[in-house]
Amino acid sequence: MAKTNSSNAVLMQFAKWPEAGRVKTRLIPALGVDGALRAHLTLTLAVLENLHRSGLTVQFWWDREVESVPVDAVEVVGAIEQRGLEQRIQQGANLGSRMLNALQSGLQSHAHALIVGSDCPSVDSAYVHQAVSGLEHYDVVLGPSDDGGYVLIGARRIVPGMLDGIEWGTEGVLEQTCIRLKKLGLSIGLLEPRWDVDEPEDWARFQLTLQ
Repeated sequence: MAKTNSSNAVLMQFAKWPEAGRVKTRLIPALGVDGALRAHLTLTLAVLENLHRSGLTVQFWWDREVESVPVDAVEVVGAIEQRGLEQRIQQGANLGSRMLNALQSGLQSHAHALIVGSDCPSVDSAYVHQAVSGLEHYDVVLGPSDDGGYVLIGARRIVPGMLDGIEWGTEGVLEQTCIRLKKLGLSIGLLEPRWDVDEPEDWARFQLTLQ
């Protein structure tokens, strides 16, 4: 098999469509509904900039299709369009099926496919390239998060149902995913842990990075 490199990888940013009351809900007690929405937009743009700096092919995957762009989303959509990124819609009944479908789509045209969530500003371009390098040796690469989940998943090979049965949003997501992947015969590479933004203290941590 010919050795692949980062030029043959696709990087997919997953994001919830920005709508007050449905994004960053755990920040609402501290920031209010509108503040949580602004936080979501700020994080989405920060992650977009990080991924764009990687130099990889980047796609933007919304969690639902909306016919018209509301005022709240204009800045994000404008930034995506300015960079000429393809926008797609996630497909599936839960996060696992949506990620698997996206990975499968990415692997149809690239040797490596990777997904990063829009609440993971700690994932910088260097981290992304570490993941791509890991996919030279492993079927799946995961970037663990401090809360028991993961900030990144990348794959060079997928198996149907490999993300089934995961209790999304719990502290056991990473462990359950690893057990599931190993059971299906997929090799796994783990990167160093990073943090994402779910709770008010995470948001405060992110604010410190902007100073």
